[in-house]
Amino acid sequence: MTTDTPTRLLLEIVSDVVCPWCFIGLRRLDRALETLRDRHPGLVVETRWRPFFLNPDTPPEGEPYRPFLEQKFGGSTAVEALFQRVREAGAAWGIDYRFEAIQLRANTLAAHRLIHWAQQRGDARALVERIFVGQFQRGEHVGDPAILADIAAACGYDRAAVAAYLASDTDAEQVRKLEREARDWGVRAVPTFVVDRRIVVPGAEDPAMLVTAIEQALA
Repeated sequence: MTTDTPTRLLLEIVSDVVCPWCFIGLRRLDRALETLRDRHPGLVVETRWRPFFLNPDTPPEGEPYRPFLEQKFGGSTAVEALFQRVREAGAAWGIDYRFEAIQLRANTLAAHRLIHWAQQRGDARALVERIFVGQFQRGEHVGDPAILADIAAACGYDRAAVAAYLASDTDAEQVRKLEREARDWGVRAVPTFVVDRRIVVPGAEDPAMLVTAIEQALA
């Protein structure tokens, strides 16, 4: 008697928690995985979140959000146009962006460390989603370890254990190393999806493109 062994595939998502397109990318990934489950019932896609620092120079305490964007993109009108484009893209995926609620541009090292910590204990997808919700819908400062501990607790993790971890420097250098590794792969923008370390899909693309890339890897 033989037992069918599931086909396993690694899908790594390089992203930053302050990237609005990465939130959309998460929802599009969910849709792609639904399609793949229907087409390939024996397929197991292991998703791993990998860190990227869009703004590595952000102070640990953060800094005012809107002034930074206006300086980066050339003024208030340009920022509003950017917000509107993201809002329209997000609405199609059930995301109600509330950029006006964001007060601080967050340093994301602590958030990436928390995701890294969670992935050592299982699937971190719910935590990643909740951090995006905190950043883009609730206006929470996702660079604040206390807020991150609250977010983790809401996702079922032990708040005291998370707070103690974030109060230390544990895994900080490992997370920085993982980020450098992604850049060594050629990642320069996020989200970027890496299938089986062989096929790269940059951007928050249509789910069909992710499905195609994963099926190419299977072939």
